[in-house]
Amino acid sequence: MKRPDGARGSLLRRWQDDLARYARHLLEVRRVSSNTVGGYTRDLEAFARFGETMRLESWRTVRSADVRRFAAECHSQGLSSRTIQRRLSALRGLYRYLQWEGEIERNPARAVQAPKGRRRLPRAMDVDRVGRLLAAPERADPLDIRDWALMELLYSSGLRLSEVVGLNLEDLDLDGGLVRALGKGSKPRLVPVGRYARLALSKWLAERQMRVAGEERAVFVGRRGSRLGVRGVQSRIARHAFRSGVGHVHPHMLRHSFASHLLESSGDLRAVQELLGHQDIGTTQVYTHLDFQHLAAVYDRAHPRARKP
Repeated sequence: MKRPDGARGSLLRRWQDDLARYARHLLEVRRVSSNTVGGYTRDLEAFARFGETMRLESWRTVRSADVRRFAAECHSQGLSSRTIQRRLSALRGLYRYLQWEGEIERNPARAVQAPKGRRRLPRAMDVDRVGRLLAAPERADPLDIRDWALMELLYSSGLRLSEVVGLNLEDLDLDGGLVRALGKGSKPRLVPVGRYARLALSKWLAERQMRVAGEERAVFVGRRGSRLGVRGVQSRIARHAFRSGVGHVHPHMLRHSFASHLLESSGDLRAVQELLGHQDIGTTQVYTHLDFQHLAAVYDRAHPRARKP
């Protein structure tokens, strides 16, 4: 028997009430960023819509079989393994919260895994292409100097985009050649800053001092003197890449290039893991595939028995 629309609406509101309570917990207790909470909320809302179609009464009546069915439904819709795993991770987090609140005894999402998919290798640039992108600006435009310093730091220290955007003046130690980055889970780490990046940052900080008034502590600021945002960084790097003739570049490509070039030269996977701020070395191991691709290309070009006739 089909339920009336009013009943359906009230049921969905009950799902959303719990969701709103969990979001407040993440923001106020766990101190998770609003962007991350927004992502969790969207993923959990997707499960709530699924729960409506399956006539599940609440989060508390969900079984592991329901979660597996949800993962299969996402897969049939063409969603990537990574997206499905992210949604399942959001579900596990919600149920850990409900367990902590004493509202449920078990986590139905705990053992459910996403279907395995092909792991996409990160896109890295070769050294020459990075060099063309990072060429010092010919004009003395302050924003070009800022962008040059920002890109040099991304490549020199392998920072995430969010880490660069969140940098404050007290996080930089140019004399010591170090930067303090606040990574995922608000976990800090110290990362070396190379000679070229220190030079670019020194030039930008001199410009910044003349442009920023008040108590703004952000290292990278926009035209109006306030902290530069993620979208601003993305568009400026894309603009410089176009002007430099190196094709499409996004900020994370500089991080990937940092990791692959460092691993290619040193072979020290543990050191690269520490510098990138990866908790699991398995995340870093993807760069060994990039390194092997480089070695295979060298072999194909150089070995007498590898060259095509």
